[in-house]
Amino acid sequence: MNITPSSPRAVSRALVLAGAGAAGNAWQLGLIAGLSSRGVELTEADLIVGTSAGSTVAAQITSGAPASELYAAIVAEVARPMRGATPAGRPVTSGPDYLAWSDAIIASSADAADMRRRIGAAALDRDTSEGADAARWRQIVSTRLPRHEWPEQRVLIPAVDARTGEPVVFDRHSGVDLVEAVAASTSAMTPYRIGEDRYLNGGYRRSSNADLAEGFSRVLILEPFSGRSRQPLAWGMDLATQIEELRAGGSTVEAVFPDAGSGDVFDANALDPSTRLPAARGGYAQGRRLARELEDFWQV
Repeated sequence: MNITPSSPRAVSRALVLAGAGAAGNAWQLGLIAGLSSRGVELTEADLIVGTSAGSTVAAQITSGAPASELYAAIVAEVARPMRGATPAGRPVTSGPDYLAWSDAIIASSADAADMRRRIGAAALDRDTSEGADAARWRQIVSTRLPRHEWPEQRVLIPAVDARTGEPVVFDRHSGVDLVEAVAASTSAMTPYRIGEDRYLNGGYRRSSNADLAEGFSRVLILEPFSGRSRQPLAWGMDLATQIEELRAGGSTVEAVFPDAGSGDVFDANALDPSTRLPAARGGYAQGRRLARELEDFWQV
């Protein structure tokens, strides 16, 4: 799928927000708020691509809520560990469980398309809730978004069709509401239902989906997992390959990874809500430090 700027501009800017669970969401919001506090407004991008946790960030920062408020809300959260059970007694999926499940599928797959088909079939086999899990997940996602309508600003949210393994990219013209698109892109081990269709995490399309910014003159990528990929490099799913493709097409590309100040939270524990506070604070401090470096790149 080729994505080009929606209108001719001397400089067109794309912001790519990758996934990484609770920690990744918090780090990205902290970084964006830290940059904003120094006058660098990433929310002014002409295109925002949000994958998995990054899709939540994309919806949050285009809602009209200031980045400072989104960051402050994380700082004010009461951390609750992920592992154990929900208040209703329903067990939750841990990061290590997910990694073991998906790693086994990746190891048995011939290529990226085969992986998507296999992971879709495995997820469909797990879907025994008759829609209850999807309804619960939609409610959770809806509470995280300050606004439930697609913004006028161009936002792309990738997912994967669980039945066919085919990549899907949602936008405000797709006939799918914003909450549904984010819920689909953030679903991992069980598919998310939209009508008769079933969707899985956008990270199965490609790790960061930075290729969706093709045609934009400046591309800034926020990647909580620092460009690491669990798929074989020959599949071309990794961030480095996507950056090479963008640069070959004439884009100037910068990628930002978490520094040591965000804590050692970008691993199997990234889904744990208790990682959010250190990740957000680290991202905020990092954003303030990077502002001068990124100002010339980003400002028009």
